Amino acid sequence: MSATGWAGLVPRARDVREGDGPPFVWGSGTALVVEPAPGLREVARWLRGQSVLPFREEGERAPDDGGAPDDEGAPGNTVELRLDAGLGPEAYRLEVTADRALIEGGDAAGVFRGLQTLRQALPPAAFRRAGPRCEWRIAPCRVQDAPRFAWRGLMLDVARHFMPKDGVLRLLDLLAVHKLNVFHLHLTDDQGWRMEIRRYPRLTEVGGSRSRTRVGHRASPLWDERPHGGHYTQDDLREIVAYAAERHITVVPEIELPGHSQAAIAAYPQLGNTDVVDTSALEVWTDWGVSPQLLAPTDDVLRFYEHVLEEVLDVFPSPFIHIGGDETPKEQWRASAVAQERIAREGLRDEDALQAWMVRHFDRWLAERGRRMVGWDEILEGGTLGGDGLTPGAVVSSWRGYEGGIAAAEAGHDVVMCPEHEVYLDRRQAPGEDEPVPLGRVASLQDVYEVRPVPARLAESGHAGRVLGLQANMWTECAESSQRVDYQVFPRLAAVAEVAWAGPGHSYDEFAERLAAAHLPRLDACGVEYRPLSGPRPWQRRPGIAGRPLE
Repeated sequence: MSATGWAGLVPRARDVREGDGPPFVWGSGTALVVEPAPGLREVARWLRGQSVLPFREEGERAPDDGGAPDDEGAPGNTVELRLDAGLGPEAYRLEVTADRALIEGGDAAGVFRGLQTLRQALPPAAFRRAGPRCEWRIAPCRVQDAPRFAWRGLMLDVARHFMPKDGVLRLLDLLAVHKLNVFHLHLTDDQGWRMEIRRYPRLTEVGGSRSRTRVGHRASPLWDERPHGGHYTQDDLREIVAYAAERHITVVPEIELPGHSQAAIAAYPQLGNTDVVDTSALEVWTDWGVSPQLLAPTDDVLRFYEHVLEEVLDVFPSPFIHIGGDETPKEQWRASAVAQERIAREGLRDEDALQAWMVRHFDRWLAERGRRMVGWDEILEGGTLGGDGLTPGAVVSSWRGYEGGIAAAEAGHDVVMCPEHEVYLDRRQAPGEDEPVPLGRVASLQDVYEVRPVPARLAESGHAGRVLGLQANMWTECAESSQRVDYQVFPRLAAVAEVAWAGPGHSYDEFAERLAAAHLPRLDACGVEYRPLSGPRPWQRRPGIAGRPLE
């Protein structure tokens, strides 16, 4: 059986049973029938927006096949959308016969996921935005499917290199194709602040642009002397959130603290450790790596970020809000009388405990407002798992391998696995000199496909249920355009999607066959500049731009 049609699904479905008989012919005589149930009208609106998938308009007759009287019109066939309370969240059942394509979901998201499967049973041209009116034939089949994990995500760093809104919307469409449901938006960092905060306009007026940009890894001698910048207005972000919601994707915003904050300090110098550094002389950082600039642990800084987060909560309805918490060199706090006074006043052990104190403050502040804090695994340091630790709802993004996730899960916290050596998509995809700006260890397509988000220790100890899911992270220091992001993300994101949706069960070779025969042509139709399995195309290479390959 060739890896196309029902055999070419990516991610694969749990149970696919192809049938016999004539195909379902999707054409101008096909009617869309929608049960009046919560969320299905919006799913139907999305489906009608795919102009290459024709439907008979309401009240319009199907083409006359000579079988029915003119006053009744020919019956045609139907695509039917329904809910079934017996199915779980995002689960669906899809049944295709000559007369109808029936999708039943446990919720509207399940129906939407089923539609993605139905679309993959069509030729790649079905993924184009427009095309000639034609008929599509789908072989009879019955599919029963449900996701492995509730969190199947991609993080995009728009702070290092800004991606305009239209590029973000395009990426959300591609997440939907892959049945991913979380879009983690890294909005702030040392190199740029990307969200409009109306109370503090200088965050984007000053913090939203930098004077120049290093080209390549931080060891590179090359610079792009053009200013780089951009930000999203709150209306832009509301549009992104609504667009994602139509595709049953949750947008999780990230506002970094207390580190990775140089852009904010450049905009409002009082946020920094002014008794140690002349923060009024700081600019938005132009280099890569970890800036030494930390937020000052003062009441005024806490209030400032509470005000910022109030506007974040107003724009983003996500139950999860990411506060970063990673990579915080403590030299400034060690030298700061203000920081040392806070340590003494709060009875803290050291600077690591001071960071934990600040993290706990925002953890509780968010919990009081019905939201759950998410942070990188450094939020476990400084005693936050002790008696006066994180709230029960706090979630850990385990990026430095699996150990942080294991510790958090065993302490009763939910975990999102995103181990850097497997699913950091900025990392190089193969050894050798052809890879553009080779960073870090090799994370090949096969390495990504073979990631196991649930460590054996958690499975054996009964804590596997604490793993919410799997997330790939795309950092953009060396990805300055959508074309470069495409190259780094695809097709490895397809492997992430399959592991997160379906889990292990097939060999990598079988996945690679499906990918090459069926899924890469879909990405071609979507206009994705992915990395070919054989290596980069000539124009995707970047000779002379230094990376930092690790063995």
